[in-house]
Amino acid sequence: MIDLHTHSLFSDGDLLPTELVRRCEVAGYRCVAITDHADASLLDFTVPRLVRLCKELAGVVKMKVKPGVELTHVRPEHFARLTAEARRLGAEIVVAHGETLVEPVIPGTNRAAIEAGVDVIGHPGLISVADARLAARRGVCLEISGRKGHCLSNGHVAAVARSVGAGLVFGSDAHTPGDLVPREMAERIAYGAGLSGKEIRRLFARAEAFFR
Repeated sequence: MIDLHTHSLFSDGDLLPTELVRRCEVAGYRCVAITDHADASLLDFTVPRLVRLCKELAGVVKMKVKPGVELTHVRPEHFARLTAEARRLGAEIVVAHGETLVEPVIPGTNRAAIEAGVDVIGHPGLISVADARLAARRGVCLEISGRKGHCLSNGHVAAVARSVGAGLVFGSDAHTPGDLVPREMAERIAYGAGLSGKEIRRLFARAEAFFR
């Protein structure tokens, strides 16, 4: 399993980052990114600590672990600055908290995050064709989400991504041990979103490329 979107107790997850990694390891994960929620108030607290942990784990655990961040409810006009700051602090994967159907994310967030050059738009909701087309041009991936609520628009995301050639990746958006998604279940979620077997293989290959 390859997962680009998980949370520890550095934000609203239940587990220490080390335990999150261990549970992923036992679950058979090959690659995971820890992408705790952050905004301008704590970006410089969260990211450096995840960077330090990932350095300690390198060569100790068999799986690949990347430090990341999910920029969450960030004002659209601040996305470029905070994305650049996250990368300066060492975030190797930057996820934007997209315009999910189940939270009051500011309209225009998807577009601002794409223009800022994030890696992934997490749960992008009813993303527009124009924004998906821009994501395709900029190499920004759209997420097929395993998270309850956020997954409601997976079918729309898959269809729009296919229509414009935008890249898709899977993210469990795990907050608890029970949220970690086995590969078989992730594939079933992707099938449920309307993806073909070939598209699902491409989805995981694209996610794995972030860990090379």
